[in-house]
Amino acid sequence: MIEPTLNYVTCPGAALNGDAVHRMAYWEWNRTGNPWHPHVMVCVHGLTRQGRDFDVLAQALSVHARVICPDVAGRGYSDWLAEPMHYGVPQYTSDMVALLHQVHQAAPIQALDWVGTSMGGLIGMAVAGNPALPLPVPVRKLLLNDVGPALEWPALQRIAAYVGKPAHFETLQQAADALQVLSAGFGPHSTQAWLALSKPMVRPAQGGGLRLHYDPAIALPMQGMTQEQSARGAEVLWSLYDTIRAQTLLVRGAQSDLITQNTARAMQQRGPLAQWVDLEGVGHAPTFVADDQVAIARNFLLGDE
Repeated sequence: MIEPTLNYVTCPGAALNGDAVHRMAYWEWNRTGNPWHPHVMVCVHGLTRQGRDFDVLAQALSVHARVICPDVAGRGYSDWLAEPMHYGVPQYTSDMVALLHQVHQAAPIQALDWVGTSMGGLIGMAVAGNPALPLPVPVRKLLLNDVGPALEWPALQRIAAYVGKPAHFETLQQAADALQVLSAGFGPHSTQAWLALSKPMVRPAQGGGLRLHYDPAIALPMQGMTQEQSARGAEVLWSLYDTIRAQTLLVRGAQSDLITQNTARAMQQRGPLAQWVDLEGVGHAPTFVADDQVAIARNFLLGDE
């Protein structure tokens, strides 16, 4: 496997380290043979994940485009934020606009696609659904991975129950085993594939062993959320969704507890009139490691090329 390059973009908003701004890390994959390739695909991970989640998919797509996989603020190699309540879609959207301008400045973007898993899909809806954002070019295609404007409250409570909890592991295998229990909805994976997904999820811990990669404070906004606030958030997300003009595909885990079939049907009938495919044997959320999942993304994003 080729390795991506690690880059950084400076974003407004104070960092925990005392800087007045924070840096967001991003991984760039490019096997096109053209470092200035005009087609860019941005792949954005879920709440507790990081940009290396997309290694398998990015490898496949990078033959055709520059593939950008950010570590959202507070995760991976990005700075942690000074104000925990800024861990939310407005800050993340602002960061993505800064990222897109830096990528565009390096080599002009002519076609822009977005793959967003869970939280990454919420950010994608905010980016694609707000025409006032100063994007270099509009989002052309939007793949929403097991996420939509309406999110089920019990699933949000389930996620809030484990995010940010202290975790210490003696070995990578121990970490992988623990993460596999928490991430049962990801579906079946080989031992090798699961270890590959798990390795970027941990960092050396002070005093030895391993810890999770993210700032535990990313949990605070979610843990303070009420069901009424969640409902109001859904109204905002539907208004963004209804404004999206990008061709949209919803990939849903058939056993997902975060997004229901009723929400998926509504997404087919309003806004960008999303295409919809369910993946059997998977809940929240597909990882796009399996060949059939990679093929779905590739066919959607590159089917007209």
